Amino acid sequence: MAVIDLGTRCLLSLRGPDAVRYLNGQVTQDVRLLLAQPHNALPSCVTDAKGRLQAFVTLSLRDATLPELWIEAPIELRDSLFARLSRYLIADDAELEDLSSQYRLEHHLGNHANSEDFLHDRFGVSGFDRWLSSDTVIAETELLTPLQVDHLRIQHGIPLWGQELVEGLLPPEAGLDASAISYQKGCYIGQEVISRIKSAGKVNRRLARLSLDSETIPTGAILLDESDAEAGVLTSVSHPYALGYVNKKGFGQTQFSLRLPDGSIRQRAAHLRDQR
Repeated sequence: MAVIDLGTRCLLSLRGPDAVRYLNGQVTQDVRLLLAQPHNALPSCVTDAKGRLQAFVTLSLRDATLPELWIEAPIELRDSLFARLSRYLIADDAELEDLSSQYRLEHHLGNHANSEDFLHDRFGVSGFDRWLSSDTVIAETELLTPLQVDHLRIQHGIPLWGQELVEGLLPPEAGLDASAISYQKGCYIGQEVISRIKSAGKVNRRLARLSLDSETIPTGAILLDESDAEAGVLTSVSHPYALGYVNKKGFGQTQFSLRLPDGSIRQRAAHLRDQR
């Protein structure tokens, strides 16, 4: 079974009688789903009052009796996410604690999981997360290489923090409304803006999966529409697959020319696989 070593992550624990209610008002997903499906991990967004992304997180229910929820994100968000989630924690009977230095995360591809694992298709295929103590050594023979991991996520259209996902992004632009946003649960910070985007059905750009006809096309290449106007940009490349944002000029197109960083043009070198 293939294993992906995700290493040290930002890991926050929120526990106490008000933990579920409080977190439900801070994130885009319905945290109460974890009470019905305690072995699932739940992707979600943390947004500001304007509906713009502050963090992309994974939620899991560690203990149903307290309850205790775990909130996982890229390690570079450790300080900002703790500050953001503790900001409104005033009169609530819940405690937020940083566990980042105590654990490391590995992700297994496949369907088998034990009672301590959390089902999560974080790379677009069936798999599960397993938390280990920070000093655990993972057998290198089982690990996918970083290049293999990147190829897997790009092939399946999974956005990465720092590339496709950045602070200030509107989550529907990255297709996160398909898996990380609940439109039924009620209020949370940024909910009004995100609901308005859904009602209007309009965004200025959309994340797309593309196929490339050359191995020499780099990240950062500019998508061009039929009139050679800029229609987007490639954000991740692992030949023959790529991810990129398509703007309004590219909506409805299935083929794009590319302008490379050296200024050269590749005619009809990118082909749309799907647009989120």
